[in-house]
This record gives sequence, structure tokens and C-alpha cells, in this order.
Amino acid sequence: MIAALIDYLTGILILIGALFTLAAAAGIIRFPDFYSRMHPASKAGTVGSGTMLIALALHIGETGVAMRALAGVVFFLLTAPISAHLLTRAAYLSGYPLWQGSVMAEMPRKAPGTTQN
Repeated sequence: MIAALIDYLTGILILIGALFTLAAAAGIIRFPDFYSRMHPASKAGTVGSGTMLIALALHIGETGVAMRALAGVVFFLLTAPISAHLLTRAAYLSGYPLWQGSVMAEMPRKAPGTTQN
């Protein structure tokens, strides 16, 4: 009885993770510029991968595999949003153009610690 419940829960978690990953892929394809594409790549991709890793930990049921899967979830949560932010900031500071439909850009285009000419 409990094994069937775990199998159903694992299947549901994999489907949820796959839907988030599909949404991330669709966002990367559909959004107009680099800056807006970084959002689904980091947020939805992180949630999708994390959900599938939790499903893996639940399905396997071994402590060692579950700990590695949960460590992977924590690693994704700590690194993906930070790396997306840093990549986007580097692109902005290097002068990568915004989409023409962008409403405003409030961040100055100079690196911190430099003087403006």
C-alpha cells in the first residue's frame, strides 16, 4: 500500500518537474532578449530540476542517494539564481542591448569603482 503511494507521489513530482522544465524551455524560446530569457532559465529550471531530484530521492529510498539528491537541490537553489543574476549584470555592464520594447533601464552602465568620463 505505501509502495504504491510512493510510486504515485514520485510520478506526480516528475510530472510537475517536467512541466516546470517545459515552461523554462518555452520561456527561453519565446522571450525577446537575453535579459528576459535568464529569468525562466534560472527560476523555472531550478524548480523543475529540484522537483525531479526530490522525486528521485523518494523513489530510490536509499539514504545515500536521497542525501546526494537533496544536496543537488540545495546546490541548484544556491547557485542557479546567483549565476543568472551575475551573467545578466555582466551582459548589461558590457553594453549588451536591451529589447526595443523595454520600458526603462535604471541601472547605470558603469562598473562599480570606476569613474565616469
